[in-house]
Amino acid sequence: MDLDKDLAARQETRTLCRRAEQAQKTLAGMSQEQLDRIVEAVAKAFSAAAVELAELAAAETGFGNTEDKTTKNRFASDRVAEAIRGMKTVGILKEDPREKLWEIGVPVGVIAAIVPSTNPTSTVCYKALIALKSGNSIVFSPHPKAVNCTLRAANIVSAAAEKAGAPAGSVGCLSLASMAGCQELMGAKEVKLILATGGPAMVKAAYSSGKPAIGVGAGNGPAYIHHSADVKQAVSCILRSKTFDYGTVCASEQSIIVERAMEEKVKAEAKAQGFYFMGAEEAGQLAKLLFKPNGTLNPDIVGRPAEKLAQMAGFPVPRGTKILVAREQEAGPTRPYSMEKLCPVLAFFVMDSEDAILAKAVEVLTHEGAGHTFAIHASDRDVIAKFAKAIPVSRFLVNTPAALGGIGATTGLFPALTLGCGAVGGSSSSNNISPLDLINIRRVAWGREQEAPTVRADPDLVELLAEKILERLR
Repeated sequence: MDLDKDLAARQETRTLCRRAEQAQKTLAGMSQEQLDRIVEAVAKAFSAAAVELAELAAAETGFGNTEDKTTKNRFASDRVAEAIRGMKTVGILKEDPREKLWEIGVPVGVIAAIVPSTNPTSTVCYKALIALKSGNSIVFSPHPKAVNCTLRAANIVSAAAEKAGAPAGSVGCLSLASMAGCQELMGAKEVKLILATGGPAMVKAAYSSGKPAIGVGAGNGPAYIHHSADVKQAVSCILRSKTFDYGTVCASEQSIIVERAMEEKVKAEAKAQGFYFMGAEEAGQLAKLLFKPNGTLNPDIVGRPAEKLAQMAGFPVPRGTKILVAREQEAGPTRPYSMEKLCPVLAFFVMDSEDAILAKAVEVLTHEGAGHTFAIHASDRDVIAKFAKAIPVSRFLVNTPAALGGIGATTGLFPALTLGCGAVGGSSSSNNISPLDLINIRRVAWGREQEAPTVRADPDLVELLAEKILERLR
């Protein structure tokens, strides 16, 4: 039976990819205005279904909670649509009369999109919007734990896109979630780019597929509370971040680092806001629950509230406990609290000096999470600059909840649910991935001694020349 399912999944994948390839040929010929109408329709339809999809995702996966998943869905629809409104992605993007250059946006083609179980519906909308905005078709591979809610999300997106003028097949989704189907998708000849969000093994498979890929590594961001910080505000930011959807956002803080002189002040404020500092025995009990013997994260603890985690580990906590905290001093594979924990659990590092804190943050990130996210709470610009120059991350966040700041909800970063980690993190991009990451730039260059047409002087000529160039070079 397993073999039959694998064969069926492979065949379904091939069919979806062929349809996506045909659809993309039509999308590639559409104007920016046509693509924008499709994007707006998709965002509107998805936003209207935000609660329904959040309920489906929470029920199917058991991760997080409906309220925060609704917020994620609306972020992925409303906020992303707002950010890309007016963005130019196809046709002539730029003309440089002095250098006699044109830059033309060209879609990459069919995109294979891997969807994680932690964000199984919001990721669909976000990736579909940035793909369609840039003239690409997209085929989703859902996580086996979230196939029904992901498929429902993709169907909503597909129906809205087609009603707004997108060709059939522009948005596809595997209904048979399996490794065989996912591998078939990543290796399909029609696929030109892989957009991978998921666990380390999945991201590695994407980069090993032989196709261009944008993958994201694990998050494991420390949060440094400096002595110049507003401690109450800093703790409140961490609380808001780490409890959002019960810690399933990869940019959320995984540890707090403080100087010894700040230890008691930070602990007192944290306790007042619902943090529970575990004793050594309790931390040991929970550690056995967090990770499997092979070192991989136990899916049973992902997106669970703190009180439930304590109950599962076998020790009581005060009612209203929001976050569990374990004292830690080292980082490495034998130190579970030094790793990414997709639930409201934090490590607490206490160091003797600012330089020791910097070294510890680098050590933690070098072990896991390099290139991803770091948070600092401080008003001292010099210390912010010092750490920003040395910490190996792509998102260095100041005085904001990391989960929300990292994805661009509370910062000026592009609103995204795929966060590149750069070369240091084994990723091909350090960006919050946007439509501009999903196009190629075709450059039209005149000889310096010849006169290039000044296309901006005649809007009709711009469109005519752009269309002629695209027709000849497709």
